[in-house]
Amino acid sequence: MLFTGDYEGIIINPAMMGLDAKRINDEKVRVIAGAGVIWDDMVSWAVSNGFWGTENLSLIPGHTGAAAVQNIGAYGIEAAEIIERVTCLNLITGEKHEFSNEECRFGYRDSIFKSEFKGKFVITGISFILSLKQKPNLDYGALKEETLRLGPESLENIRTAVINIRRSKLPDHTIIGNAGSFFKNPVVKDSTAADLKASFPNAPCYAAGPGLVKVAAGWLIEQCGWKGFRRGDAGVYEKQALVLVNYGNASGKEIVDLASEISESVRKKFGISLEKEVEVI
Repeated sequence: MLFTGDYEGIIINPAMMGLDAKRINDEKVRVIAGAGVIWDDMVSWAVSNGFWGTENLSLIPGHTGAAAVQNIGAYGIEAAEIIERVTCLNLITGEKHEFSNEECRFGYRDSIFKSEFKGKFVITGISFILSLKQKPNLDYGALKEETLRLGPESLENIRTAVINIRRSKLPDHTIIGNAGSFFKNPVVKDSTAADLKASFPNAPCYAAGPGLVKVAAGWLIEQCGWKGFRRGDAGVYEKQALVLVNYGNASGKEIVDLASEISESVRKKFGISLEKEVEVI
């Protein structure tokens, strides 16, 4: 979230803790996590217990409850693939509700909690279905290469590989203010992607369903010359153009204004609109 000014209201921070695992059968385990558990703490705990499914999502900052709101994803995995159900408190009635994976309507960095249920429910816990059998997913980018450099395709090595790659590309949010990827990777029609490839053969494009293609937003931004740009303390990270950063004293408005300039330049150059992944308040 990016605040453009002081917020005159109540901000609730999740304090629901606890991690519990119950074996379903010889292949699966159900993990129940409180919404206030730090996400990477849960990933570390799952890896240490031999549970497969979260390792590709290592080092993502934030609380576990937010994983269901944003449907966090990285290195070929999305939270929606392992979430079984989400437990919530209805802010209007005070009643407890449980929503199945299907009812959460997960999409690319999206869920029902960002639309129809926004502001109506507080997530208190999530149950995940993880695997007791080895299930490495190493097809994304340089993950396989980095994992094999460390040794066998173990949970520990995959987690370490993801952490190594993330730290090499992304700024530490405790040192340089940032919210990770500021924009979503735009999903466009096949015809739009074909036109893009005709003019820019090296444009990174990935299948995103029937008739749809996902284009790397960071590449689009970099082609417009923004990578490493800095105006005052508002800037674009030098190692990853998808990440907007605050070097110390930039205002929320300065970050938003920079994001708008970036979006407009991408639209003019490529005819593709960028959608913010960050929620501006």
